[in-house]
Amino acid sequence: MPERAGELRATGARVETLDVGDDASVTALARSLAGEAIDVLVLSAAIGEAGPPVDHLVAADVERTLNIDAVGAARVTTALMPNLRAGKRRTVVALSSGLGSIHRNSEGGWVAYRMAKAALNMYVRSAASELAREKFVCVLIDPGWVKTDMGGPGAPLTPEESVEAMLRSIERLGPSDSGRFIDRRGRDVPW
Repeated sequence: MPERAGELRATGARVETLDVGDDASVTALARSLAGEAIDVLVLSAAIGEAGPPVDHLVAADVERTLNIDAVGAARVTTALMPNLRAGKRRTVVALSSGLGSIHRNSEGGWVAYRMAKAALNMYVRSAASELAREKFVCVLIDPGWVKTDMGGPGAPLTPEESVEAMLRSIERLGPSDSGRFIDRRGRDVPW
C-alpha cells in the first residue's frame, strides 16, 4: 500500500499502486512506466494461509490464490515486457516458496498456496526457456520463512536478513542461472 511506503519513498524510490490480480491495474502501471527501462523485475506479490485440508477446499479461495500468486506474476511480466526488453539485465525474479516444491511436500497443508507457487514455478521455468534467445534471466527464489504478515512472528528470519541475502544472490545472477529455483543464498531448491 503506497500510504505505508514512507520509508521506501525516503530512499528516493518511486512508489506505484498495483493490484496484480486486476487487469486494469496492471495496464495502468504499464502505461505509467511506458518508455522506462527495467533491469530487474522482482515479482513478490502473494497471498496464502494454511487453509483447509484437501477434502474441504473452497474453489473460490484456490482461484483467488492462483490469480494473485501465479497469474498475477504472468500478468505483470507480460505487461512490462517492453520495459524489460529495454533494460540492461533483462532479469525476472519471482519469489516462490519451499512450499511450492513438489519434491518437498511430504506433509500436505497450505494446499491453495502450494498449488499457486507450483504454478508460478512452471511459469517462470517456461519464461526462462522461451526468453533465453533474448538473453533474459528468469529465476525463482525461496526467501525462507520470514517474519511478515504471512510468515508470522515465529519465523526465524527478519525481512532485512532475507532481503539482504536475496539481493546478493540476484546481483550474482547470469545467463547460466536462468530457469533455476534457488533459495535466498543461491542454492538450488528441489522442484
